[in-house]
Amino acid sequence: MERMLVSTGSPFEAAIGYSRAVACDGWVFVAGTTGYDYATMTMPGDIGAQCANALATIARALAEVGAGLDDVVRVRYILPDRADWPACWPLTSAAFARARPAATMVVAGLQEPEMKIEIEVTARLPG
Repeated sequence: MERMLVSTGSPFEAAIGYSRAVACDGWVFVAGTTGYDYATMTMPGDIGAQCANALATIARALAEVGAGLDDVVRVRYILPDRADWPACWPLTSAAFARARPAATMVVAGLQEPEMKIEIEVTARLPG
């Protein structure tokens, strides 16, 4: 498979110089994805809504190259406030119930103060 780049059209992608996802040699690497609603370029204040938006953006990026959340083998969650993490569990559990990827949660500052979660995944293309 040739290298395929996926973009959400986020202004961050162009300004910083990255792709939302890169598919190559049977793998899909999805960049750290925050909770922006890219249709409106708004960020909800609620951690649950941000987590849901990030997972939806990731699912769309995976779909663009023929994969889905069930193909995820590795996920990394980054949160500035560890106290927000349990509120995400129902969403992440539902999203990855079938894939059950290897996962890590890291506490770290994010690019903008309104960002409450960033999610990065690696998936294997089906077939």
